[in-house]
Amino acid sequence: MSALTVTATPTAAELETIGGSLAAFNEADVGPAERTPLAVLIRNDAGTVVAGISGYTAWGWLYVQWLWVHESQRGQGAAGRMLAAAEDEARSRGCHASYIDTFNPVALKTYQRAGYVPFGKLDDFPKGRTRTFLQKAL
Repeated sequence: MSALTVTATPTAAELETIGGSLAAFNEADVGPAERTPLAVLIRNDAGTVVAGISGYTAWGWLYVQWLWVHESQRGQGAAGRMLAAAEDEARSRGCHASYIDTFNPVALKTYQRAGYVPFGKLDDFPKGRTRTFLQKAL
């Protein structure tokens, strides 16, 4: 019988086995993901990153995993400019759509202003908030 283990400290090799095996299965099932990292950065005059997007493109989609704007840059359209730049790059990579999620009500409004439409939600994720999943055709 196989042994089942639960751990909060998996090794890098164990995580690579899981991720690599799933990627191989998915590629055999639906074709290569062609997953490619994507970042958009805004730097101040000193060269310090004051806003950024981190995500990737895969299977014709842009996934915006993280979008952060320093307090000094908020309210100046930085998020919208970064989203537009990420979407432009995703289109150049052949993507047809984008998705993002948030539990921040201000970010939700920002994404909706940028044309993202909610398609799902999880209540109390985290407690007292709603995590909303949004998508946009590119």
